[in-house]
Amino acid sequence: MRILGLETSCDETGVAIYDTEQGLLAEALYSQVEVHAEYGGVVPELASRDHVRKALPLIQQVMDEAGLTADQIDGIAYTSGPGLVGALMVGAAVGRSLAYAWQVPAVGVHHMEGHLLAPMLEANPPAFPFVALLVSGGHTQLVRVDAIGEYKLLGESLDDAAGEAFDKAAKMLDLDYPGGPRIAELAKRGDKTRFKFPRPMTDRPGLDFSFSGLKTFTLNTVAKFAEADGLPDDQTCADIACAFEEAVVATLVIKCRRALQQEDLKTLVIAGGVSANARLREDLEAALGKFDAKVRYARPEYCTDNGAMIAYAGAQRLVAGQSDGLALTVTPRWDMETLPPLLSHGDKI
Repeated sequence: MRILGLETSCDETGVAIYDTEQGLLAEALYSQVEVHAEYGGVVPELASRDHVRKALPLIQQVMDEAGLTADQIDGIAYTSGPGLVGALMVGAAVGRSLAYAWQVPAVGVHHMEGHLLAPMLEANPPAFPFVALLVSGGHTQLVRVDAIGEYKLLGESLDDAAGEAFDKAAKMLDLDYPGGPRIAELAKRGDKTRFKFPRPMTDRPGLDFSFSGLKTFTLNTVAKFAEADGLPDDQTCADIACAFEEAVVATLVIKCRRALQQEDLKTLVIAGGVSANARLREDLEAALGKFDAKVRYARPEYCTDNGAMIAYAGAQRLVAGQSDGLALTVTPRWDMETLPPLLSHGDKI
């Protein structure tokens, strides 16, 4: 099957075509970072308008690159949640309309399932079962994965997601949006020994996260060393960025190690935008290697939102015979544990 995948959950318009026999045939991605940067974060209305503007041209682009015509597409997958409701509606409307016009099945894909399955696009994909750390601007979750659609939530953030905490810390230091890469770059010049930031909720049992206290600690540190312009000197800013990144990474590492031990598993898959953080990857590999566990992840371009992961995730469900009806529905808040397992061919959801 050749599946056209559409990703429009937030501030990237991603389109890809995945062939279940040949793999990824073509892909394109448009990022709205420049559109939202002047506002310091995503503006939902602007995001929706940009998806409207870019979706069809990107679809035509990947169709041309793959050398395919409409009658050679066997199904369509689109992100139907979680995400910004207006942005999701754009992808759902385009996906459902094309499916109706081309007379092919369509399926709405869970955005985080797409992230979780992104490492499956690699040449040597991880084998089930494993523990997944889904860490992005909107989510920080630890999930046991026994098969596609068989998920058990082990722990999640009780407030800010890790990516959201990075963005807020970046604002405190007057860094541009998106904050995660800016903090990571500034942290390279920081002194690791100067500040010691707390590792939230690591001194108690359980696998839940909380980053709001760390955010407040960072704000107080910035205020303590602020100069006339409201910011610390350049080196202090770098030291704070370093301490903040180290605290987030250490917290994630501790919880991941705890989750693997609890589930008696030896493979951790990390996915989502924050999984591209080099320090997180290095520290996880070092920590988990001590008890013969392995870390698997997607290449950096598949860590952030993209159409390839949606095309792949949708392909697995369409091949199993799952598809959605004609009703145009999206789910801005969607518990991944409610997803059905893959069904036998011919069944419908």
